[in-house]
Amino acid sequence: MRYISTRGAAPDRDFAGVLLAGLAEDGGLFVPQRWPHFSAEEWRALRGLPYPALAARILAPFTERSIDAATLQRLCFDAYGSFTHPAVAPLVQLDQDLFVQELFHGPTLAFKDIAMQLLGRLFDHVLAKQDGHLTIVGATSGDTGSAAIEACRDRARLDVVILHPRGRTSEVQRRQMTTVLAANITNLAVEGSFDDCQDLVKAMFADAPFRDALRLSAVNSINWARIAAQIPYYAAAALSLGAPDRAVSFAVPTGNFGNVLAAWAARRMGLPVARLCIGANRNDILPRFLSGNDMSLRDVVPSLSPSMDIGVSSNFERLLFELLGRDAQVCARIMTGFRESRRMAVPDAAWLEAAKLFHGTSLDDDATRAEIRRLHDKTGYLADPHTAIGIAAGRAGAIPGVPTVAMATAHPAKFPDAMLAATGRRPDLPPHLADLYTREERYRLVPNDLAAVEDAVRAATLKNAA
Repeated sequence: MRYISTRGAAPDRDFAGVLLAGLAEDGGLFVPQRWPHFSAEEWRALRGLPYPALAARILAPFTERSIDAATLQRLCFDAYGSFTHPAVAPLVQLDQDLFVQELFHGPTLAFKDIAMQLLGRLFDHVLAKQDGHLTIVGATSGDTGSAAIEACRDRARLDVVILHPRGRTSEVQRRQMTTVLAANITNLAVEGSFDDCQDLVKAMFADAPFRDALRLSAVNSINWARIAAQIPYYAAAALSLGAPDRAVSFAVPTGNFGNVLAAWAARRMGLPVARLCIGANRNDILPRFLSGNDMSLRDVVPSLSPSMDIGVSSNFERLLFELLGRDAQVCARIMTGFRESRRMAVPDAAWLEAAKLFHGTSLDDDATRAEIRRLHDKTGYLADPHTAIGIAAGRAGAIPGVPTVAMATAHPAKFPDAMLAATGRRPDLPPHLADLYTREERYRLVPNDLAAVEDAVRAATLKNAA
């Protein structure tokens, strides 16, 4: 399997090369040169497999010629062995045709663990074969950082620097990052928004001398391996509900478009997905695009669902590339124009094609609290703010007779204040995090300035090399 850039000016790579590179040199995102496709018979043969074995089978075409099948399966079983639910990503039924898939049974209580626990092991495997070392930089709106830190802590071949927007994550999210005092972990609190953090990461990758000197790689969903590692849980849910002989829909709370893109990729591989419902908070660029081809930038507004406080949905570029018939020149032109004009000029034909499959819903904070309360009162289910938005999106975009699976992306205990206000209940953290509020924190405050951030990243790497 080879990978190409959505902007067409970077050399193609194999899976190992894409994993280590993260972002393409031309500023684009890597996508498979060809999409693997499973027949109905092949999908049926995957029914009943334990989650790690299912993940290895689905990922095998993407890692072809980089990681052999036996090694991949070993890494998958190792990655998911510590999850607290034996199904890894279990389904819970809320209504006749409405389910949630709980993706928060990993070590940091968020869906990012499912990809990150595998990514940490993939990095180790590839770097050991090359006798190499990487500096991983990532931006987080809440959950990516803690999941990446937990997956990569104490790994000798990795230095990890995570940027988070100061004061714009929940306290639990921040402490899950800043209380990991491993020598190879550095946390930077940026005076700005998540979009500022994401832009700083992309700017570091665009700074070729800096990128090469520190051997930068990424753990954000700009790294294709992150998307690939999320495809299996969509397959697991669909197969449990009768696929490939029965279509399903998915409802995904998303800001950066990575999680729902993995669902789209599963569909591209032959899984019968009828509709993809996108849930957003007040930062509603994706619903605005789907309803009226309005992909325009607005200031990011803090909300009850901070992991979706995002103005630029980076992974949309991968879908745009496909909607444009894989025309990299046009894709590059549109993305460059987007940065300059703050409005993405998506051709109407591409927009209409997207609107056939995707349905968008947005909830403000009051509506989010009301949805959390409604779910709790009706079913007894405690859904964190992100999950509640996803469930609401699933109801709004439901197709009669087609089961909808909403992604439960975070444990409610990660947002205790929101849960208390909405339901009167303050969920407890699980035992392994029970002392989180008393742990020592360590992070560095930095301005929203590329030179200052690069200095901090360089200092962290030099400290660990000493």
